[in-house]
Amino acid sequence: MESAEKATRNKNTVLLVDDEEMVLDIGVQMLSRLGYSVIQAESGTEAIGIFQKDSETIDIVILDIVMPDLDGGETVAAIREINPDVKIVLSSGFGRDGKTNEILERCNGFIQKPFSMKELSETLSRVVQQN
Repeated sequence: MESAEKATRNKNTVLLVDDEEMVLDIGVQMLSRLGYSVIQAESGTEAIGIFQKDSETIDIVILDIVMPDLDGGETVAAIREINPDVKIVLSSGFGRDGKTNEILERCNGFIQKPFSMKELSETLSRVVQQN
């Protein structure tokens, strides 16, 4: 864990979006240990509202694909309308299928749940370095 924590120390702010409370709790802990500031949302609708208010300070969005109100694809589209340049990482407990790959074309990365601290750190490091 220590090497994963050292891999990404930064000042970026992440909007973490997932409808599962346990995933949010663990995700916030992991991201905080990696040095990120974290804002959390439990739905696509909530994420869009937060992003509308705080889009200037949010650097990365980590977004679950399957959620009850708006799915990942709809949420990505709405966030991209607000800021087409924000970094978005899709997160899913399911494998990458046709729908996931279609959404992924509009995103900067993908991370399979459950993920380790090292996987999270490496994925975000790659995404942060993208132009």
